[in-house]
Amino acid sequence: MKHRIVVLGAGYAGAYVAGNLARRLSPADVGITVVNAVPDFVQRQRLNQLAAGRDIEAPPLADVFAGTGIRLRVARVTAVDPGRGSVAVADADGGGELGYDTLVYALGSHGDDHAVPGVAEHAFDVATRTSALRLRERLDELEVLRDQGDGGRVVVVGDGLTGIETATEVAEARPGLSVTLLARGELGARLSAGARGHLRRACERLGVTVLEHTRVEAVGASRVRCADGSSLASDATVWTAGFAVDPLAAAGGLEVTGNGRIVVDRTMRSVSHPDVYAIGDSVHTLGENGLPLPMNCGSAGYTGRQAIEAIVGRRTGRKIANVKLVHRYSAVSLGRRDGILQLIDGEGQPKPTFMGGRKALRIKAGVQRGALWGVSYPTLGLPRRRHRLTAAPETAAV
Repeated sequence: MKHRIVVLGAGYAGAYVAGNLARRLSPADVGITVVNAVPDFVQRQRLNQLAAGRDIEAPPLADVFAGTGIRLRVARVTAVDPGRGSVAVADADGGGELGYDTLVYALGSHGDDHAVPGVAEHAFDVATRTSALRLRERLDELEVLRDQGDGGRVVVVGDGLTGIETATEVAEARPGLSVTLLARGELGARLSAGARGHLRRACERLGVTVLEHTRVEAVGASRVRCADGSSLASDATVWTAGFAVDPLAAAGGLEVTGNGRIVVDRTMRSVSHPDVYAIGDSVHTLGENGLPLPMNCGSAGYTGRQAIEAIVGRRTGRKIANVKLVHRYSAVSLGRRDGILQLIDGEGQPKPTFMGGRKALRIKAGVQRGALWGVSYPTLGLPRRRHRLTAAPETAAV
């Protein structure tokens, strides 16, 4: 009987790992199934651009995995049972259960409303393709209203990289709208002083109004209420104030952190259930500096590569290579003509040196193209002879 590998989630991390496992393990010994809620690959890094009006490529996963031997199951994961080695899924046919011998948990994260009243009912977000398209439709409506002299006010809540990119992208793509960015602390607090100055100038150039040290207490249909008692009129409130993971892992009995991320060893294997590996936003792991890796595309790549090495090594009796887990830089786009590349030191702090302008934007765009390319062509370089599984896979050394 073939060893069953099930990958939950086909985002950057999950799709990359599934494709590379198919490249490196013999189909005579292994069957790989990918479960994803939607049929297309979503470029999550670019959903703010999609919301603002750009056309973003979304290759069908069936095409991505064509010729790999990977089975795609378009379904929503409803439960994980590591004790029984199974996952429950729901789809148009009613769903069912999938058994596994090795599980790769890559369900990622979603927007976190922090239990702020009104966010779920009234706010927009860019955490999924569906929600980004919903925001895009609303922005289209606002441009019509603005032309008629009514409305056009967009409030972006959250000054992390997603909030900054969303506010600047919308402001440049739709100059007729009024964009306000609410920052809980200082704008660009995780950037160096020079990069913060560059960011401020970019916001001024694009007409983005920045309100710092502003905490939101409630979101209404047409207003945002702040902790200081003030309120802002808003025709579209975009919530980007953090991300959270699905509670499925905790509900299934996996050991997780207080915020629900799966606790793993150095090889991305669950410390409580050795048949489960976690990658991407779903995993809590420490980088080389002893600090938790942040939720971003870079971390998805590092944790994904480490899981590949561990699974291949353990199943084939080969030595498991250690992939360096590092957070070297943050790249942020500021509309379509500007950006910031912020270098990060060994302690996770921004270095004084940064790059700004079109060159930084080109680097960010290159990272995005590379991520899409790595997912879209999993069969490129497919070896003629792939690794066979051994009878005693757990003898692999780390």
